[in-house]
Amino acid sequence: MDRDLLTHLPVVVAVARRGGFALAAAELGMSPSAVSHAVRLVEERVGQPLFARTTRSVSLTEAGKALVETAAPALQDIAERMDRIRGIKGRPSGLLRINASNIAIPLAVTPVVAAMAERYPDVTVEVFAEQGLVDIVGEGFDAGIRLGEMIAQDMVTVRLTPPFKAVIVASPAYIAKHGRPRDVADLAKHNCIGYRLVRSGGLYRWDLNEDGKDVVVETRGTAVVTDSLGAIDLALAGVGLAYVFEPLARADLAAGRLVQILAKTAIEESGLFLYFPRRASMAPKLRAFIDTANEIGRASMRTPGRVA
Repeated sequence: MDRDLLTHLPVVVAVARRGGFALAAAELGMSPSAVSHAVRLVEERVGQPLFARTTRSVSLTEAGKALVETAAPALQDIAERMDRIRGIKGRPSGLLRINASNIAIPLAVTPVVAAMAERYPDVTVEVFAEQGLVDIVGEGFDAGIRLGEMIAQDMVTVRLTPPFKAVIVASPAYIAKHGRPRDVADLAKHNCIGYRLVRSGGLYRWDLNEDGKDVVVETRGTAVVTDSLGAIDLALAGVGLAYVFEPLARADLAAGRLVQILAKTAIEESGLFLYFPRRASMAPKLRAFIDTANEIGRASMRTPGRVA
């Protein structure tokens, strides 16, 4: 067996996953030149180029795709088995990579990571936040966090939060100046803070309930954001109406800094779930995250006003 080839295969897989040498180098803690050297060595052993390089992009050749499709699952399996072996007699350890929606960070990730820092100091949790869905297996993540209806049925899921509502909020100052919308149609007369979908480039349309029926409403306004917390900040500043998940605005609503608008139109979302492929469920580092999340969730359910 070619030992040099085995040593450098993880580098090739990282370049393929990240789509570039610089990004792979940053992930691996290596210099770009060292990454290039490792890839070049594997290419020499294979006898074919693995990547098609231009000044703007790096893509897999046919040979490179075949190699990565074989090597990536094998390397992932080895890493998971090593984590399990280390967890037999000791504490969970290793890098836990999670892909989460932006809203999941304050609602479901931060409290768990904070607790794990104390309980499992040998586990490093890396959280990649983005809007859209990704192939967590293909992208090298251990797990993802999304709303329940967004998750593929073949994934194992663990509930992280109770169901919650999507609500419209505004500041008392905005209401004093512009009044309240009286119904869904009246939203067209108000300054609504838009939400840009990064992957598609489109503007999110508000999902509301009108007279017992689900409706989708196109809004317009003078501000557009890509993050719900940004929408809340603008609403607090009196810019306009914001459409957000209620737990994110709960403290401001309780303190009177924000007011809920058209409460009867609020729809209920299923809540946030951790999800992962079935074979990953026994990894000690992932099990540690799940156990910690479950404990925090139980404690939150017993404490009014807190979000799991």
